[in-house]
Amino acid sequence: MIASGSSSKERVLLAGLERVESLDGFEQWLLQSSAWTGVFDFPFGLPRELVVSLDWPLDWPELIRYYGGLSRAEIRNTFAAFCNARPAGKKFAHRAADRLAGSSPSMKWVNPPVAYMLHAGVPRLVAAGVHIPCLHLGDSRRIALEGYPGLLAREVLGHRSYKSDDKAKQTPERLIARKDLITAMEHGNTRLGVRLKVSHAQRDALIDDASGDSLDAVLCLLQAAWAAQQGPPRYGLPSHVDPLEGWIVSA
Repeated sequence: MIASGSSSKERVLLAGLERVESLDGFEQWLLQSSAWTGVFDFPFGLPRELVVSLDWPLDWPELIRYYGGLSRAEIRNTFAAFCNARPAGKKFAHRAADRLAGSSPSMKWVNPPVAYMLHAGVPRLVAAGVHIPCLHLGDSRRIALEGYPGLLAREVLGHRSYKSDDKAKQTPERLIARKDLITAMEHGNTRLGVRLKVSHAQRDALIDDASGDSLDAVLCLLQAAWAAQQGPPRYGLPSHVDPLEGWIVSA
């Protein structure tokens, strides 16, 4: 799901939601000629500790080329072997941004399989020639940044869940949480201080999507608007970003 919009000062206007059904469709979206700043809900890098341990390339573009050439089975087996050799409680390696944002380690291949999301998404960003601040030089009119919807959602809801793909778990409590999250975004009650502007119909659509895909896309839209306001060259990314691991916007 892709949310598009425009921003002025501290307000973001939701223009629309578009469901992209395939990776081919994603590739085509990336190649659109108009200028954009986009935030994408998948990791852009792997933990340096993991990469060093595996003796993989330490240059980000080379690492992405190497990683993109692996199969999912090779990724799973390699990462499982790494975890199995480590003590309980320290199985996964983490990026600095993962710990600050509370996101899953980018090497995790199940629940959620973000390692596969990286594998599918990031090589396509590179192939599309977009600019990825702090990691990869590209077309300065198309800016790609890593985001994490859960960072803003948790700020508002704490540990309350607002979504589920399991219809049996699409409860009234989660519906109320979605309403509360949208209200907070409309009032600018997140670390970004950016207010969301939606129509009544759009608000209803965000509430009715119990999977949370639409709401997650809008959370990324807010992060993109904030990053665009910070401007080049870093788009709000801190000065200490590891050029191998990358960073999550606003973490």
